[in-house]
Amino acid sequence: MTEMTRCVSCGGGTVAPDGHCWDCGTAQPAFRSHVELTTDGGAAGVSDRGLRRAVNADAMALSTAGAWTVGVVCDGVSMSPRPERAAQVAADAGAATTIALLSAGALPETALTEGAIRAARAVTALAGSHEPPGPRDAPPTRARDPLAHGAPACTYVAGVAGRDGVWACWVGDSRAYWLPREGVATAMTEDDTGEHDALSAWLGADAGRPEPHLRSFRPSTPGLLLLCTDGLWRHFPTATALRDRTRTRGLDAARALVDHALAAGGQDNITALLLPAGPRSHPG
Repeated sequence: MTEMTRCVSCGGGTVAPDGHCWDCGTAQPAFRSHVELTTDGGAAGVSDRGLRRAVNADAMALSTAGAWTVGVVCDGVSMSPRPERAAQVAADAGAATTIALLSAGALPETALTEGAIRAARAVTALAGSHEPPGPRDAPPTRARDPLAHGAPACTYVAGVAGRDGVWACWVGDSRAYWLPREGVATAMTEDDTGEHDALSAWLGADAGRPEPHLRSFRPSTPGLLLLCTDGLWRHFPTATALRDRTRTRGLDAARALVDHALAAGGQDNITALLLPAGPRSHPG
């Protein structure tokens, strides 16, 4: 017989598969507190709750198909209800759609755009669910949208990596970086933020139709495509600083990035997903 996990808050309710109590809706602190993903091709990711948050509202997904590696990272907007659910649903839907279209012969730009649109629809659908709301995290240290969101919401960044190039697609302030082994490291995304760094675009029922941004790069040397949330990049002043922390390979490199953010205070959830890419790329 399978033992049911009891809620840490009410004590009588059981914990659902999404990490919330069926009875009172409280998010369980240990759910997704630290997650690690890897592939045989050397892609790897780490997501950590951090040191100040009760729940990890970051999520990531990682898939491969032939020569393609697809990664998605999402950051639940902390002022919205169930931000961790929004992030996970968006990551899963975006990755599944993108890899399916690439496998069917679609161009990376097409696959990424449709992946972001499908992710937005999945998050929007959560607004009509009857799930009990869980407790909200405290507002992030860096200003987001000044108004509390009335529906689940998250940011979104997805990447495709292959021998011939890297592609990034984003909505919000989760970022993608190209980190070559040799040469200049650079950010591939620009934050959707306005005055006082308030978030100006996200996925969710109150966000309107998404307008995903796209950028691609054809590297001449092997490197890593990094997808990350603001809980990571806020602790690195430049893309070069990020590259300097990824001199190891695979999961060790992702762990090194997250460990640095934790050592710097870990105020927010932290996620780093690394996809090897470029000519004659090797794992890590």
